[in-house]
Amino acid sequence: MNTVTIHTLKKLKHAGQPICMVTAYDATFARLLDEAGADVLLVGDSLGMVVQGNDSTLPVTMDQMVYHSRAVTRGAKRAHVVGDLPFMSYQASATEAVKNAGRLVAEGGVGSVKLEGGTEFAETVQAIVRASIPVMGHIGLTPQSVHKMGGYLVQGKDEHTARKLLDDAVALEQAGCYALVLEGVPLELAKQITARLSIPTIGIGAGKHCDGQVLVCYDLLGMNPDFKPKFVKRYADLHGSITGAAKTFFDEVRGKSFPDEDHSFRSTTIRLVTPLEEERDDEGKVYGAPV
Repeated sequence: MNTVTIHTLKKLKHAGQPICMVTAYDATFARLLDEAGADVLLVGDSLGMVVQGNDSTLPVTMDQMVYHSRAVTRGAKRAHVVGDLPFMSYQASATEAVKNAGRLVAEGGVGSVKLEGGTEFAETVQAIVRASIPVMGHIGLTPQSVHKMGGYLVQGKDEHTARKLLDDAVALEQAGCYALVLEGVPLELAKQITARLSIPTIGIGAGKHCDGQVLVCYDLLGMNPDFKPKFVKRYADLHGSITGAAKTFFDEVRGKSFPDEDHSFRSTTIRLVTPLEEERDDEGKVYGAPV
């Protein structure tokens, strides 16, 4: 089993083989998704919303990203693991960006980092790459800029903004990004950017012409029936499966049918301790003494 690297991803692009990327936030999901064949596992700051219950990714901290990255890297065997640099971990200065990227690699164990933004962060990307840390870019709908964008809106729908995104993509490639996430952009624009770049593009709400696709694992598994963006396809109904299984458990507990004999332990070497004997037991043996 060959481990996926940033070089593997570039080879997949040139071979015309789509890249499969999905988010993961803990070791168990990482192991399952890795076994299913994920090429890339993204420890996304989306955990702020799907794990923590916030209404944006903005509250996520570096310490939290390191914690979740470490968990995911323990579960992954084949997939390349990339960790998000959270809000204000790289925007203030290139020096701060390099320091925090280094934390995700050294403490979190990821193979690369991802940051949002275009031309304005080209020098930051260069600084991180100079520190021998691979960088994945992210343009289009960038959740950390939700207030600036006025909401989670499709980007690049007119000639001016489309040109800006194409320029951003080229600048990020020139700065040293090994791949680029295109989120929430028209498929025609994503096709042009993908054709222009020699590095892989990975789309989310960007159509079929990207070199790969990424979805939040909880979305593709159907864990939140109330979240129904156009770009998400549900491949399972875990909301129904999980709530159904839990309800059955609760019903059996309340009905006193669980645990039954098959789910209980027995022993012929344990006798009950009477209150009087318990008082004399200096060692405080809760389950009694062997016969």
